Amino acid sequence: MGLLSRKASPQWVSVARVDDFQVSHKVIVGKKEYALYKLGDGVYCTQESCSHEYSPLSKGIIMDGEVYCEKHGSRFDIRSGKVINLPATEPIKTFPVKVEEGTVFIFVSPT
Repeated sequence: MGLLSRKASPQWVSVARVDDFQVSHKVIVGKKEYALYKLGDGVYCTQESCSHEYSPLSKGIIMDGEVYCEKHGSRFDIRSGKVINLPATEPIKTFPVKVEEGTVFIFVSPT
């Protein structure tokens, strides 16, 4: 296996402070973008882009545990990534989150 084919193993990466954002927030780890969401039962993380037209989900409307993509109205369950409303047909990726002493960590590849 050459250097270019190696992929870093996922690990817990500090990405924000809980008080850095009200409802949603974009973070970048390496070259990848993620969206954080504060819901009543905790903090969650998904890929930043909509699976339909790649619009930023951190700028979407957050309501009842769902994120609405502003571009075409696709809607996703924040906790599972499941598509709730078309035109998107592919779910979005979700990532484990933990909060320790006010710091938000996500479990992702650091590169």
